[in-house]
Amino acid sequence: MRPLHLAFILFIDLCWALNIIAVKLAVDAIDPLAAVTFRYLIALIVCLPFIRWVPGQMRKIAATGLVAGAGFMTLVNLSMAVTENVAALAIAGQLGAPFSLIMAVIFLRERIKWIRIAGVALAFLGVAIMGFDPAILQEWRGVGLTVMASLLWATGSLLFRQLKGVNVMNIHGWLALISVPVLGGLSLIFEPGAFADVSDVPLSIWGWVGFSAIFSSLIGHAGMSWLLQQYEVSTIVPLTLPTPLISAFFAVLFFDTPVSAGLITGALVSFAGVAIITWRSAQKQPELTEEIISRGRR
Repeated sequence: MRPLHLAFILFIDLCWALNIIAVKLAVDAIDPLAAVTFRYLIALIVCLPFIRWVPGQMRKIAATGLVAGAGFMTLVNLSMAVTENVAALAIAGQLGAPFSLIMAVIFLRERIKWIRIAGVALAFLGVAIMGFDPAILQEWRGVGLTVMASLLWATGSLLFRQLKGVNVMNIHGWLALISVPVLGGLSLIFEPGAFADVSDVPLSIWGWVGFSAIFSSLIGHAGMSWLLQQYEVSTIVPLTLPTPLISAFFAVLFFDTPVSAGLITGALVSFAGVAIITWRSAQKQPELTEEIISRGRR
């Protein structure tokens, strides 16, 4: 791998890891649905030049936008809003990988051997270990919402697979175009006055919202898609695996949340399971692995 490309993928990992801080700060200052509406509004402005009508694919694009866009990000922001120890959410977010694999088995009739079954079991076991820790148990609402978000993203990943040949910036443009009115409407209903209150939001918070939109959503996902066109999936996958642990580290460091034995143990067990799934998927099913890489990189 060229040194410049290696630096780029490590930069993407860093962007995805830092995004947990960006989202948490945003939802603490702006109501969750309003915050993600502004995030997608920024993404939409950037993607406008790339948006094109795709004949025969618009229903799939609309479904993807509702599931992987509005639905997924609603759960992500709500989970951040009700959680103090967001490091736990970084670990729970890893369940996107086993959920994607399970859905591939159910809906795509993919066959998996015992090694990947063991990886799925370890991923869920790690989250269960973490969940029974008293320090994490009180965050059950946020962890539960994150698990639901992971399931929704896994569903969206199946839809993404059906959009082969569509420019990634076009997909993200449509995803934003669909999500903005949906999320904005929900905010008007469930968060009355949220948009009027944003005049008092500090400029630094808007910087974090912009970071999520551009560096995490666009540079991260579009850049990863480009890298996967340049190299074999098995070359790229190992370089993305540390992202959830780095994300949890940043969350603990930035928000000064306590690190419990259950969090550490659960993180390591879950990480081991995701590593097994991702590496084996790289060998068995490259297309699925591409989606696993891009899951939960909110």
